[in-house]
Amino acid sequence: MKHLLLASLLGSSIALSISAMAADVDADLLKAAQKEGEVNSVGMPDDWANWKDTWGDLATKFQIKHMDTDMSSAQEVAKFDAEKDNASADIGDVGSAFGPIAKAKGVTQAYKPSTFAQIPDWAKDADGHWMLAYTGTIAFIVNKDLVKDVPKSWADVAKGKYKVSIGDVGAAAQAVNGVLAAAIANDGDETNIQPGIDYFVKIAEAGRLNLSNVTIQTLEKGEVEVGIVWDFNGLSYRDKIDPKKFEVLIPSDGSVTSGYTTIINKYAKHPNAAKLAREYIFSDAGQINLAKGNARPIRADHLTLPADVQAKLLPSSEYAKAQPIKISNAKAWEETSKALPEKWNEQVIMKMK
Repeated sequence: MKHLLLASLLGSSIALSISAMAADVDADLLKAAQKEGEVNSVGMPDDWANWKDTWGDLATKFQIKHMDTDMSSAQEVAKFDAEKDNASADIGDVGSAFGPIAKAKGVTQAYKPSTFAQIPDWAKDADGHWMLAYTGTIAFIVNKDLVKDVPKSWADVAKGKYKVSIGDVGAAAQAVNGVLAAAIANDGDETNIQPGIDYFVKIAEAGRLNLSNVTIQTLEKGEVEVGIVWDFNGLSYRDKIDPKKFEVLIPSDGSVTSGYTTIINKYAKHPNAAKLAREYIFSDAGQINLAKGNARPIRADHLTLPADVQAKLLPSSEYAKAQPIKISNAKAWEETSKALPEKWNEQVIMKMK
C-alpha cells in the first residue's frame, strides 16, 4: 500500500527508488523532506566513507540538495550546542563515544529508521538518538617510499626511526581511538587508557610524534611516514593516491573496532530531510555505499555486498587482535574519552621535541 501511495504522490520513478531500499519509507516523511528540499551536514565530506554516493543518491532519487562542512566530532557537538535555534546544520556523523555525549547535552532528536531492529543493541541508543551506521578498525598507513621496513605491530612502530602521525587527540574520534588501540596492544582497555598514553609519551620523547592530521593532502605531500587511521580511510587514501606507494594494515598486536553514528540536530531547520538521509544511510543501498568507501556496514549480516566491493576490504585474518568496545565498558569509555584530551596535553604534548 505504501508503494502505491508513493506512486500516486510522487511518480513511479520515486516509488521504484523507495522500493529498492531495504525497508519501506513513510510516504509522509518523504513528502515533508522533499518540501524542505535540502539537508546540511557536518563531518560527512564526500571522501569520508564514500558519503559522496549517498548525497548523490539523495539528490537524484529524492531531489534533496546537500552541503557539508567538514569538522571533528567534538566540533560538531559544540556547533549544535552553540547555535541552537540558529542551526546551520541538520545532521552530523560523530565517533561512537560522542553519540551519548551529544544526547546528554540535549542537542539531538530521536529517529529510528525502518531497519532499526537489524542494528545490534551495542551499536545504538534505545530511543534512537544515535546508532552506528558503520564500523572502522584502527590501522596503520605506511608510506613505503619513506619507510623501508614496514611495521606490522605497535611494538614495531615503537622501535622505528620514522615519524608517527595521529592527528588531533583533543577533538577527533579517529585519533582518540588510536590511543585506545595502542592501550589495548599494551594490556590496557576502555577503563585504563594509560598504557596508550605511556606509549605515545615514548614516541614524543624520541621526537617522533607528528600531530598532523592524516589526510589525502598530507599523504600526497609526503608529510606522513606512518599514519594512524581508520581502516576505511587508509584504504581510500591508498587507492586514490597510489596503491603501490602505501600499505594499509591492522596492527597484529592489538587494535580497536569502533564506529560512527549520525546525530540529527534537535534544532535542525530541515529535520525531515535529515531523517530521510538517516533512513537511506541504513537502507541496503546506503550501507553498500559505505562499503564502497571501505567502511564495514553495521547491517553487514543482513545484506550481500557486491563481489568487487568485498574484494577491496582487508582480509578477515588481519582483524584477529582487533576488539570492539565492550558493552560493559561503554560508560567507562565515555568518561575515559572525555578525560583523554587533558591527559594527552599534560602528559604527551609536553614531552614533544
